[in-house]
Amino acid sequence: MLRCSRLPPFASPVFNAFGRRWIPALWLSNQSNLRSACFYAPFCSHVPKSFKHGQRLWTRSMSVHHPSSKVTASFSSTGGSGDSRELLVQHLLVKEDDVKLLLDLQQRISGGEDLSDLAVEYSICPSKEEGGMLGWVRKGQMVPEFEEAAFSAPLNKVVKCKTQFGWHLLQVISEREESVLLDIQPEELHSKMQDQNFLNEAQLIDVREPEEVDQASLPDFQVLPLRQFGSWGPEVTTKFDPQKETYVMCHHGVRSLQVAKYLQMQGFKKVYNVSGGIHAYSLKVDPSVPTY
Repeated sequence: MLRCSRLPPFASPVFNAFGRRWIPALWLSNQSNLRSACFYAPFCSHVPKSFKHGQRLWTRSMSVHHPSSKVTASFSSTGGSGDSRELLVQHLLVKEDDVKLLLDLQQRISGGEDLSDLAVEYSICPSKEEGGMLGWVRKGQMVPEFEEAAFSAPLNKVVKCKTQFGWHLLQVISEREESVLLDIQPEELHSKMQDQNFLNEAQLIDVREPEEVDQASLPDFQVLPLRQFGSWGPEVTTKFDPQKETYVMCHHGVRSLQVAKYLQMQGFKKVYNVSGGIHAYSLKVDPSVPTY
């Protein structure tokens, strides 16, 4: 059974250290993102459960040290082989010396039992609360042994690997081509917007609130207020084309980054976050756009 996380991505210890627990496969960092993580909490409160798999939000390697963490893991910041796939992975973890349990679990899985159900009962990884779901991962985010096993595993087959944290039974449920999330400077966006073909093809989204849009706005942006995420979020892949370039803007570029990362998680192939938001656009491009 494929389980959906009841936790927003940043509340899940599967992908972050903020819960004072580390997942024995992934290491996420960047202390500067702590502020963004705090901001992200109200956004996630609007996310329907069906959209909250234990999915990764941050896609860049960073560095954080958490002194109170009893377990640490690390990963290479480069993909190495050039494999551009993203994998949807679930796993369970048992202690290195618990070989008897490991063999028993393998036999039960061979007999038809579900890995996610066994993870809930037996895994020592915090992801057990989500049936062992790690969400979408890419190369460079996992310890080498886990990464090698995951990226060489056939779809849906449970395979075994050993890391410094113990024995893992992992299963790749699905795969997709890696999506791209980039920053775009206001000057470059302005230049693109002078081309009518760009305006016809690009998807422009403003996630500010209506009262903010009343004070300052750019033409051709569709307003999807972040506070109303609960109404438009579940239908975003039907209202917009994930194959088209999508540009997201807010006041200073913080809220838009969270939405851009969410769109990336939903399979949007190329997402751009307007760096500095409409405030930077006013300062760098068009002073006639009011600041507030």
